[in-house]
Amino acid sequence: MKILAVTACPTGIAHTYMAAEALEVAAEEAGHEIVVETQGSAGSTPFTPEQLAEADAIILAADVEVRDKDRFAHLPTVTAGVKKAIGGAPGLIEQAVAAAEAAPKGSAPAAAEPQPAVKQTGPGTASKVRGWLMTGVSYVIPFVAAGGLLIALGFALGGYQITDAPSVTESFSWTSHTSWAALLFQLGSLAFGLLVPVLSGFIAYAIADRPALVPGFVGGLVAVEVGAGFIGGLASGLLAGGLVFWMKKWKAPRAIAGIMPVLVLPLVGTAIIGGIMFVVIGQPLAAVTTGLTDWLNGLSGSNAILLGALLGLMMAFDMGGPVNKAAYAFAVAGLSTNSQTALLIMASVMAAGMTPPLAMALATTVRKKLFTEAERENGRAAWLLGASFITEGAIPFAAADPLRVIPSLMAGSAVTGALSMAFGSTLRAPHGGIFVVPLIGNPFGYLVAILVGTLVSAAIVIVLKSVGQKKAAATTESASAPRAAAHA
Repeated sequence: MKILAVTACPTGIAHTYMAAEALEVAAEEAGHEIVVETQGSAGSTPFTPEQLAEADAIILAADVEVRDKDRFAHLPTVTAGVKKAIGGAPGLIEQAVAAAEAAPKGSAPAAAEPQPAVKQTGPGTASKVRGWLMTGVSYVIPFVAAGGLLIALGFALGGYQITDAPSVTESFSWTSHTSWAALLFQLGSLAFGLLVPVLSGFIAYAIADRPALVPGFVGGLVAVEVGAGFIGGLASGLLAGGLVFWMKKWKAPRAIAGIMPVLVLPLVGTAIIGGIMFVVIGQPLAAVTTGLTDWLNGLSGSNAILLGALLGLMMAFDMGGPVNKAAYAFAVAGLSTNSQTALLIMASVMAAGMTPPLAMALATTVRKKLFTEAERENGRAAWLLGASFITEGAIPFAAADPLRVIPSLMAGSAVTGALSMAFGSTLRAPHGGIFVVPLIGNPFGYLVAILVGTLVSAAIVIVLKSVGQKKAAATTESASAPRAAAHA
């Protein structure tokens, strides 16, 4: 069989390429040809017309909306999340082969037959909404990383009083470090100012494609204007996408059909969504955002420590998946409030996200015999991945032994998140891992929290795997004893 596949995850970094590699290996082992289009952060190489024409089936392994899906309308389709592709690639290959065999190539009716089946067995409403939201988050993350790091560098160079510096267009000295600090801070602030519009615009884009971009972006700008923040951006993106998706079904007169996507849909969509955000739901959402900010500012003591533990559990639960991204998005959304508690949360989330790969790297180093050669190789790479705040570095271990690895990693990350909160470590940069430690408030406490959580996870993993191996050995011995007695 000739199989195509598309992989895409919210960040477009680790999951996307790990899923592609797993599918390639599984297809090769099963004796099939496969070509994978990775819609990741580094861009993608689209399938050629020849590949699309010769393919027997396609696998869409994605946690975000796949771009240009119309290309695959003629193919039997298997849909799944990227984690399914990483941990269960052989099963997806089998499903694709079965779908292709049920729809022989060259028979138009049969080829069209799988489409309803795909829709029935494909993602439900909740999964679709999650995919739309994750698409928005995936486009926001580069803005978050660039803007947050620029702001943090501005603070590091010029101190927190840099917020009061005049605009660099009015006063800039090439030899003044304060001017350079102001430049970095103001650039970062501009990038951060785009977070909500970008989130809203690409949620709308995921739902209704390009005609929804303008209503989504403008709705996000209105959300910022009225103080509705990230919550307003989520609402405006969903509303804009839904509205444009509905309008695209209109049967327009032939005279204006050609300008519908470039003029009518953006114009009408922007007017309606902008009006709704300004005069209907903007103020109530702003009140909700204010309430959330006040709640965050009011967290202290044991409540803050418990929140850190909860966020740590979420960061390690699916290591880059939707639950992990929900915790990360919560932390990033808090940064826009500029409250002290939000800075504590951001530090806690990044520390907890660094712990899983570091723990597996340590475990594979300390007790090599408990792991396969491939896992030991992944463990060596996990040192750098963990230090860089790429939680996905622990996925190969979790996929191979989820019942022992995932609870162990969750325990360590919960400890790290709680300790980071308890030590009062703060962080203004939303990414960077060990490389932004100089920008962290109370960096010593922060590193201690990561170290303790890493030790906890590594110790639990080693204990659970050692017990598992002993039980397996005991089972083998008890099974072989009767055979030995019968032979005697």
